[in-house]
Amino acid sequence: LRPATDHLRTEARIRGSDGTSLLTGPPQCEQHSAFTRDPRLSRCLTFSRDGTLFGWCNGHSVSVVKSSDSSIVSTFDLPKTALLEFSPLNGVLVTWQPYTKAQDSPQGEANLQLWDLHSGQLIKALYQKKVDSWCPSWSDDEKISVRSVNNELHFYENNDFNSIANKLHMQKVSDFVLSPGGQPSKVAVYVPGSKGAPSFVRLYQYPVLGGPTAALANKSFFKADRVAMQWNKKASAVLVTASTEVDKTGASYYGEQTLHYLAVNGETALVQLPKNGPIYDVAWSPNSAEFCVVYGFMPAKATIFNLKCDPVFDFGTGPRNAAYYSPQGHILVLAGFGNLRGQMEVWDMKKYKQVSKPQAPDATHFSWCPDGEHVVTATCSPRLRVSNGYKIWHYTGSVLHKWDVAAGSELWEVRWQPFPEGSFPERPVKYQAAPSELGTTQAPPTQAYRPPALRHLPATPSAKLHEEEPPQNMRPGVSGEKSLSKSALKNQRKREAKKAAKQVNSPSEPEPQSDSVPITNSQSEPSSGDPEMDKKIKNIKKKLKAIEELKEQQVSGKVLQKNQLEKIQKEEQLLKELEELQI
Repeated sequence: LRPATDHLRTEARIRGSDGTSLLTGPPQCEQHSAFTRDPRLSRCLTFSRDGTLFGWCNGHSVSVVKSSDSSIVSTFDLPKTALLEFSPLNGVLVTWQPYTKAQDSPQGEANLQLWDLHSGQLIKALYQKKVDSWCPSWSDDEKISVRSVNNELHFYENNDFNSIANKLHMQKVSDFVLSPGGQPSKVAVYVPGSKGAPSFVRLYQYPVLGGPTAALANKSFFKADRVAMQWNKKASAVLVTASTEVDKTGASYYGEQTLHYLAVNGETALVQLPKNGPIYDVAWSPNSAEFCVVYGFMPAKATIFNLKCDPVFDFGTGPRNAAYYSPQGHILVLAGFGNLRGQMEVWDMKKYKQVSKPQAPDATHFSWCPDGEHVVTATCSPRLRVSNGYKIWHYTGSVLHKWDVAAGSELWEVRWQPFPEGSFPERPVKYQAAPSELGTTQAPPTQAYRPPALRHLPATPSAKLHEEEPPQNMRPGVSGEKSLSKSALKNQRKREAKKAAKQVNSPSEPEPQSDSVPITNSQSEPSSGDPEMDKKIKNIKKKLKAIEELKEQQVSGKVLQKNQLEKIQKEEQLLKELEELQI
């Protein structure tokens, strides 16, 4: 929430068993003077995208009010409404209620309804049985909207839902994501694999949806029961997290995940993650030029990648499973919620320097305030039915406001009021804790457990269960050399050792032009004088070249056959044989 000295003050909506209320602040958080708390149980609530409107359903009706003065905009007699959403320009209100059938109507009632907010009239009633992808997706200018109907995408133009302007029909479209921003609109679609065929994600630019060359980019992959697709803010690239329900190797309880990159210019890549294990979270930076991935068996790693999918900065290992960029992108919070202790690491993304390390135990919700200065953490039901409440923090670790629900009550949802982009400019990052009466909750240093009988004795160093990896800048030139994979680094060291050995044994010989093992045609190389040996060397180099090509295919995301993988495993042996023959 915004400090009182600024011209803008943000708001937060609180929904729980005691009703719905509105707060303004901080540093002093107080009830909104114009909004009267609704004591009835609220089924759902939402803000419009620009934050000027607020809507909620209390089990009797759906109400829409202005956020500034709580004056009524519209009221709808829809007591069963379970979900609400505003269109980007606040022209349409979408309501959804669970689909039911009646005896007099075997088809059931149209449970997805679109309302004109200005007139209060019904625009269109549609059938939407599943709650997944229940709401139509709009472009920011509302010129295009799209919804999934029976494994195909229906496109509408200018909020005319009585006529379908265009369709995208493929084998079985399972999921889609419309790009942010205005025109030209793009859409990412996912089709699951079947009968041995791979799954794939394709990018299209509206209205070019048909024909073999219509797709801007295409990425196919196996091992995908479901995917999560994320556009960056500039709509130039998509990250696809592909997941399987079961890891057949038995290495992970969470199944198996892979991360793929697709750009609208046609580039695709498999993001190489150096540590095995689940992918917990993927987050785009608001600058659209980099993204953060939290991955690997605990303690998890977190790494920043650029648009070439090269690592830029590694945060090392730690107890974390989520990443949250500030709206301005200048601060990143790495957090460990759920089955972890709630530790939050706050990082300055320009200096790659840690700002604070507060702790929010039992938190089930985290979100940034639009000002980029404050965050809220909350413990909500039904995830946890005890110790419900919320805290508002400054990113330096200070708790500015705290509220716990009364005994017997529950907190269901906490939501910040959005603001138009550019309302809150980026501020310099501070490292000194903001003043607060509630203080900070920096995580205390952990120590190994010692039995009472040994506590009077001097402490002795104990072996750690996991080796902790420190943060590391991965940019080429910063650490002195470009980051390489483990196998490439191992081969590089072998070549350097071989070169050093040759210089020691024959100091008078001129230094070779390249220290790498050439994997090319050896016609121009001097002969050893033994035709049989020359033939063997030539064959080995031919095999090594084929292995290099297979490794390049593997990096690009192609799934290799078993015999091809076996070839790659023989690289070490072939290099050793080549070295012996050349000596």
